[in-house]
Amino acid sequence: MRGATHAARALCALSLVLATTGCGGGNGGGPGVVRASWGDPQNQLEPANTNEVQGGKVLAMIFRGLKRYDPQSGAAENMLAEKIESTDQRNFTVTLKSGWTFSNGEAITSKSFVDAWNYAALADNKQKNASFFEYIDGYDKVHPDSGAPSARTLPGLAVKDDKTFTVRLRTKFSTWPDTLGYAAYAPLPRAFFDDHAAWLKKPVGNGPYAIDSYRRGSSMMLSKWEDYPGDDKARNNGVELRVYTDNNTAYTDLQAGNLDLVDDIPSAQLKNVKKDLGDRYINQPAGIIQTLAFPMYDDRWSRADAAKVRRGLSMAINRAQITDQIYRKTRTAATDWTSPALGDKGGYRSGLCGDACRYDAAAAKKLIEDGGGLPGGRVTLTSNVDTGSHRVWMDAVCNSINNALGNDKACTVNPVGTFADFRNQISQQRMTGPFRSGWQMDYPLIQNFLQPLYSTDASSNYGKFSDPQFDRLVDEANAENSQDKANGKFQDAERILAERMPAIPLWYQNGNAGYTDRLSEVTLNPFSVPVYEQIKVG
Repeated sequence: MRGATHAARALCALSLVLATTGCGGGNGGGPGVVRASWGDPQNQLEPANTNEVQGGKVLAMIFRGLKRYDPQSGAAENMLAEKIESTDQRNFTVTLKSGWTFSNGEAITSKSFVDAWNYAALADNKQKNASFFEYIDGYDKVHPDSGAPSARTLPGLAVKDDKTFTVRLRTKFSTWPDTLGYAAYAPLPRAFFDDHAAWLKKPVGNGPYAIDSYRRGSSMMLSKWEDYPGDDKARNNGVELRVYTDNNTAYTDLQAGNLDLVDDIPSAQLKNVKKDLGDRYINQPAGIIQTLAFPMYDDRWSRADAAKVRRGLSMAINRAQITDQIYRKTRTAATDWTSPALGDKGGYRSGLCGDACRYDAAAAKKLIEDGGGLPGGRVTLTSNVDTGSHRVWMDAVCNSINNALGNDKACTVNPVGTFADFRNQISQQRMTGPFRSGWQMDYPLIQNFLQPLYSTDASSNYGKFSDPQFDRLVDEANAENSQDKANGKFQDAERILAERMPAIPLWYQNGNAGYTDRLSEVTLNPFSVPVYEQIKVG
């Protein structure tokens, strides 16, 4: 395949043989290759079946869609789209740029998009991001709430010619084009459909990198695609993503020069990181929020009075103390369910959570008592602990709850060893208490923080929250011609979350990373992901 030179490939292969989980794997990497920490994705890398951060990092390197989000501003800009036009915010005509191909040489046409979107939406294919296509006319036919699909393709999609296709939405959605930089909307080559199993073993995309190899639990090797037609070509020879189950080990390997880049600084090292790395430490706001979601499919948490218990638990968490003492200005106590990174234009409004996000031990205790008490007399928090220093904050949150309730056994933690196992437990609805539900925005709109997580049956609504008024406000917001009016409706929907508290907002998260002096031009985008293609080695 196209990519690194033969010599570089040989050295990359050697690094894969040497690599071992969580211990850095030696120097490896090859000339001009970035060695970065990583975690195994939950699933194989289908664009419409990946809705978590680790898999998303890879998709962002191997795919480009109709739009791309500017690495500095986050603004949606045309990538493969020459133009996306509409006169009524419901019927759109998409015109593609010329000269784009997949890394296997196949030309990208309108059919590359339409076939990919039809595959993603069809219920039979069980794609986690299927609901991102629910606004296209006919989604209910290919993905009904129950029973078999009555159609195999979306009636709202039509190929006009190789460079043009049309999209008819079921209702007005004025900002729909700005969502199209999300990986679920990526085009797919014929190889994906002709030999699906083979494609999954070695995905072929159209981004600045191509996947050379992947060993689960060890590493993934990506090489620069020399013939990439975009203007954001890779400025290094490739990226070796090394799997770590402990971010402290990754940080140690960074200091030892066995790793070039980490984008998950352990909380225990935040007091030292500036001294250790100097200007090679990055700490900047990002479109990320950490929450604790409730399993609303469990009767103990969905009964009528349980909303008081959920609100009480939120008020029992001293966010300011935890973010100050543990996170050292890399987190900010949350006051709503979105992110300040959106700004006013994107729909952010501070304080929409109201009193429910303010620490008040006495009020918290009374609310929980009025709601019938904690189910079974205690609450258990669950998260993976292989990334993000999650065990540290879970212990701190439990201590805060226990102190507020005057009971040192009221809150306990359930640490899950790996991110993949944790995600599988969530997907299988095995949670019995609050669980971590961090969200990294897919695109910089308030809609992305609300609809995928809290609309009925949405793609990332793992707590199975459902509220007809919330759903109605989201639909009305999407149909507004004015972004300001849409933001107002979305903020009204947030107020419903403040009353019902299906998830507790904890804190907004900065993106932080550290790198060695082997690298230069290292930046994080507004999603907190390294802009790998811009990094220079040596």
